[in-house]
Amino acid sequence: MATSASMNASLRAPEEHYRRIRRILLFILSLNWLVALAKITYGMLSRCESMTADGFHSLADGASNIIGLVGIHFSCQPKDSDHPYGHRKYETFFSLGIVVLLVLVAWNIAQEGFTHLFSPQSPRIDATSFFVMLVTMTINFWVMRYEKKKGEFLHSDILTSDAMHTKADLLTSCTVVIALVGIRLGYPIIDPLAALVISFFILRAAYSIVKRSSAVLCDAEAIMDHEKICNVVLGVKGALTCHKIRTRGRPDDIHIDLHVQVDGRMQMEDAHKISYAIEEAIKKEIPQITDVIVHLEPQEKR
Repeated sequence: MATSASMNASLRAPEEHYRRIRRILLFILSLNWLVALAKITYGMLSRCESMTADGFHSLADGASNIIGLVGIHFSCQPKDSDHPYGHRKYETFFSLGIVVLLVLVAWNIAQEGFTHLFSPQSPRIDATSFFVMLVTMTINFWVMRYEKKKGEFLHSDILTSDAMHTKADLLTSCTVVIALVGIRLGYPIIDPLAALVISFFILRAAYSIVKRSSAVLCDAEAIMDHEKICNVVLGVKGALTCHKIRTRGRPDDIHIDLHVQVDGRMQMEDAHKISYAIEEAIKKEIPQITDVIVHLEPQEKR
């Protein structure tokens, strides 16, 4: 009965994990669209190109939240015969969808910036312009901190990638404020220049997401502290040496395989017990590890 209860709890755990991420994304989505609406509306009314561009960047933030929600839907599916290791990498895969969106937004903003670079407009800038930017920047700063904290706590690629996206949005907003000051001082050409800088910030955020996601999808090393793993293994009675450690996977779903030497005269049943004990010890000491493959080798005779 206890075994059945523990199995049910383990099945509910991933569902609750992704339910929490989904709630966070929906909350952030509403804030991003509020910020985007404020920037785009006032940017168009005042003919301020940099503010409008920043608004569309915020709109892309909201679209990335929708991509994240789709990714979470697939990630929380249980293991099946076609996916014996689960579906968690779908979250990482869908984070690349945010990259595509960022590149498209950066390209459009850069095009507009180049177009008006040689024929700058004269936007209408007043105290309301600065007020809109100050309020939206405050919201973005809070969103970035909140999402980054939750992403690290929940080991969520979607939340972490989206936090990086929001950070780029915050940096671009700073550029817009500088542009507003320049326009007030009588230099309207700063507006299209700021739009070009914004496109650069967006592309840099896209590159950071690609770098992070590709490391998971291409099975880059997940844990560098092999010494810690060796210490855990050698703490198991009967394990003599540990080598050829390899790790891969997401921060919350790490797979590891390693070679362990045992006494060559040992019975197979005893060797199997050591292998099982090593697996349990590693998972207990490093909870992020979800799968352990132990290759047992007889110790070489000297």
